Amino acid sequence: MPPKKRITMHDHAAEAALFKRRALFTFFCVFALLCVLFYNLYNLQVVLYKDYETRSNDNRIRVVPTAPSRGLIYDRHGVLLAENQPYYSLELIPEKVSDVNATLDELNKLIELTPDERENITETLKYHRRFKPLTIKNKLTENQVATFSVNQYKFPGLYVEAGLKRHYPFNGLMTHVLGYVGKINTRDKAQLEKSQQWKNYAATKDIGKQGIEKYYEGLLHGIPGHLEEEVNNRGRVIRTLKVTPPLPGQDIYLTLDLNLQQKAMELLAGRRGSVVALDPRDGGVLAMVSSPTYDPNPFVHGISGKAYADLLNDKSRPLINRSTQGQYSPASTIKPHVALLGLEEKIINEHTRVWDPGYWQMPGVERKWRDWKKWGHGWVDVYHAIVDSCDIYFYDLVYKVGIDKMATFMEPFGFGKSTGIDIFEESDGVMPSRDWKRMRYNQPWYNGDTISVGIGQGYWTTTPLQLANAAAIMANKGKRFTPHLLKSFKNNTVKIDTPIDEQPPIELKNSRNWDIINEAMRQTADKSRFTDATYTAAMKTGTAQVFSVAKDQKYNADTIAEHLRDNALIIAYAPYENPRIVLAVVLENAGWGGANAGPLARALLDEYILRDEWAVKP
Repeated sequence: MPPKKRITMHDHAAEAALFKRRALFTFFCVFALLCVLFYNLYNLQVVLYKDYETRSNDNRIRVVPTAPSRGLIYDRHGVLLAENQPYYSLELIPEKVSDVNATLDELNKLIELTPDERENITETLKYHRRFKPLTIKNKLTENQVATFSVNQYKFPGLYVEAGLKRHYPFNGLMTHVLGYVGKINTRDKAQLEKSQQWKNYAATKDIGKQGIEKYYEGLLHGIPGHLEEEVNNRGRVIRTLKVTPPLPGQDIYLTLDLNLQQKAMELLAGRRGSVVALDPRDGGVLAMVSSPTYDPNPFVHGISGKAYADLLNDKSRPLINRSTQGQYSPASTIKPHVALLGLEEKIINEHTRVWDPGYWQMPGVERKWRDWKKWGHGWVDVYHAIVDSCDIYFYDLVYKVGIDKMATFMEPFGFGKSTGIDIFEESDGVMPSRDWKRMRYNQPWYNGDTISVGIGQGYWTTTPLQLANAAAIMANKGKRFTPHLLKSFKNNTVKIDTPIDEQPPIELKNSRNWDIINEAMRQTADKSRFTDATYTAAMKTGTAQVFSVAKDQKYNADTIAEHLRDNALIIAYAPYENPRIVLAVVLENAGWGGANAGPLARALLDEYILRDEWAVKP
């Protein structure tokens, strides 16, 4: 018997309902996915349009910063002191060179690499980023550039870069004033990032390191420009889309007088010392020479380690700016200022006389302080005390005045603090006081300390710039200016003079006291170096001990080491009636101030006062 067939009953209503639910679910899923798709399309095409356009352009357009040309530096008469010269350097990108040593060996056949250059490349590569260019040869000649260009196909990863580099045409004449530029190092980069200036140096390799170059970096550097280049997927340039030229740095004009600077360097003749000349009418620095000096040009391209070590270890210390960093006992050059203090405090007057037997004793003390003149000067008033530089007169004066009044009185003349000149390399010097000695040595102040300070010895130290500034205040009868080097700068085509920083004047109880001291300085000049001058001048010399001579011993320059001999100093200004120049000269270990520093001062004043009228105009 055949099996029975199963009869299936269809519930069409249930099936229809199930199909409907499935269809709706599928529809909503498709709709939701379409919504997500359209949302993403909207987000990409509308909301994030700018972002993706920028990313696309970044892959297609390369922005290359271009360095601005550095501003030029001139003296007060428009003579160029710092310029930009074209240069060529050979650059290497390490990641594009498979074997650096073999490449350098092959390159050496075309362009000679010195052992120092090879060593420097090897050392630098140890920490240099492989994708960044590395300079392997500076200052290529035109022949070397031509030779390499012909053979460049043999050296993948090497190329010649052209640009402008700083050059100082007068070599070491202006080094301590101008300073120099050098390669931006890690410390420079950190400072630029801290001041949010790093973007302005994206295409710049050099920055001011010292002197004017560093102080006025903001004026001299300029503003970088950029190129927008279209590149392919391999980075090859297809075309230039846009050029934004850089703005060059501003040219600046200094108060320096090149002729006077050259004359001062010539007179120093390599001896250790300094000359500072100021215009007392506005505080402008006419000359600032520190000797010995050094050529700043090697620092621009990267000085070798050996050459720098030689400068650093040189016993003459050429790297120090003696004009602003050298600290010397002012010796008798400050006697006019001490005498002015005595007049102001009425310890002395124009006619006060002191007996000088060749020594002076403090009341109740057995020790004798000697005069430079063994047999003394006899009766001495304030004029003769300054003209003949009588130590006894000033021993007695400062003993009566005291160190407290002396320190307070000398402060407005700029002793013991920086002058504020527009370079960073400046020392404060020392204007000693009770508090200073307690803080420095944790010792009390003794009357004997005051006696030494009273003739510019002991703890008192000044820089040549401070000495010149104090002399200018004396010549101006209390009128004061902040010494400065910047005279003007050129903004586009307009030359703008910088404002003069005039400080509150020093006002005396009796203004005639200025005349008394200046007259004594005029008599000093008339008696010695300026007897035959066609102009009137004022001066004061000084001879500063470098070390103390024992009580029973006599100073003899011929029997002591050269570096222990006395320093020679002089301050001077001219013309006496209307001063146009103030000088301070310091010669290290030269001996007697009048005999050694005096001729330099006379020659420099002759150079400035007697030249043609165009050269003395401010």
